Amino acid sequence: MNGKPTLDDVAAVAGVSAKTVSNVLLERPHVAEATRARVRAAVQKVGYQVNRAGRGLASGRSGRIAVVVPKLYQPYFAEIAERLIVALGDAGFSSTLRIAPDAHAERDAVLGVTTADADGVIICPHRLTTELLGGHVPSRPVVQVGGGRTGLIDVVVMGESTGFEAVTRHLLDSGRQRLALVSNSTRSGRPEGARYDAFVAAHRARGMEPDPALMVAGSDWDRRVSGYEAMTGLLRSGAEFDAAVGINDAVAVGAMRALRSHGLRVPEDVAVTGFDDTDEAGFTVPPLTSVSPEQQEMVAAAVQMLVERLDGLDVAPREHLTGAHLVPRASSGARR
Repeated sequence: MNGKPTLDDVAAVAGVSAKTVSNVLLERPHVAEATRARVRAAVQKVGYQVNRAGRGLASGRSGRIAVVVPKLYQPYFAEIAERLIVALGDAGFSSTLRIAPDAHAERDAVLGVTTADADGVIICPHRLTTELLGGHVPSRPVVQVGGGRTGLIDVVVMGESTGFEAVTRHLLDSGRQRLALVSNSTRSGRPEGARYDAFVAAHRARGMEPDPALMVAGSDWDRRVSGYEAMTGLLRSGAEFDAAVGINDAVAVGAMRALRSHGLRVPEDVAVTGFDDTDEAGFTVPPLTSVSPEQQEMVAAAVQMLVERLDGLDVAPREHLTGAHLVPRASSGARR
């Protein structure tokens, strides 16, 4: 056998026609189980790789997956979108990238209103909820990467609690006592969510309570300018703090600039940390301590779950919890 194994190679090993091999791979009826088993064994033996795009054309599928993110100017979403597109390509799928900037756009993407041309959807949501979906189960495979659980679709759960507790402990262990939380604005006007809960838990594990006066938010949840304006407001309040924990890298970068513009040194006067471990974190001055949500594991799990659904898996919605780990850099160095 020379070069990449073909359908004819499988047929020769199985002792059937290429048409029969095709029928088995397309899961068409009226093929004896013994024949199916022989063909599948031959596929494994010769190392034949199913061309999912070509298979889609024959089965009425497009071979295309919609990758949906809230925005691309936030480095985290740009990076994870690229990882998903590459991983889907490796699995034999083409991709179409969609932006869902608000809750209704996320709902429409999940329910197929704006993704009708795709066989399935992988969405990295910000606002998706069970209530938003109204109890509707998507008609095609959908996998969610990050965000809150809906109970209606497969989800890869980011290790937010693990990661945020680790970065908070890192600062407390280095001798920092008054940690500001540079967070995102919420409807309630109070900090909330898994990262906030982990921030509080890390303090309480040491018999401490975070100071509500040090919890600030900008007008948006993931822009550098949000971190800048939130930190500027905190500095103008006169509150004392020796560390700033950014809800993500973008916000932390903005906070660092505000500190510098007010004559404060990072980390000598104020330590700063982020979350997401984007490429930008390694190039700030000083380099930004962050948390890696282990994007590669998240992407691999999401693609695997989607492929299983496309291949006919019919079970209740599943969850895959990934890890997270601290990436310490100079921005959180202990005070000298």
